[in-house]
Amino acid sequence: MSFALLANVLTMIFCMAVLVQSVRMMRSLRTVKDGALTEVVTALEKATAGARAVLSEMKATLGTDCAQHARLVEQARGLRDELSDMIGIADAACERVVNAVSLANAVRSTEASDEAEAEVETKPEAELA
Repeated sequence: MSFALLANVLTMIFCMAVLVQSVRMMRSLRTVKDGALTEVVTALEKATAGARAVLSEMKATLGTDCAQHARLVEQARGLRDELSDMIGIADAACERVVNAVSLANAVRSTEASDEAEAEVETKPEAELA
């Protein structure tokens, strides 16, 4: 088998492959032309409409939920301020109680030391008699 014969056979095989692919491509183009493209566009249009509906529902939901959360945050801020005021009042009352206890302890220790001094002064008089 010579080189020229081999090249001719190979060229014929490639030509047959090109013919087969051309026939397949023509069938595909005819299918698109006959209506498959319109079906694809219709399906795409339905999907787009569905996506728009979902997005509008999400927008409405987020609008109401965000407003509700904003109200809850505002209420929480009010409660925080009220609790801060209550904590301030409780701290002031606690400081007054601590000061009163300190003053009472100081008075008690002063009275106890005065009584101890009075006992010491009265004991020597009792020993003399």
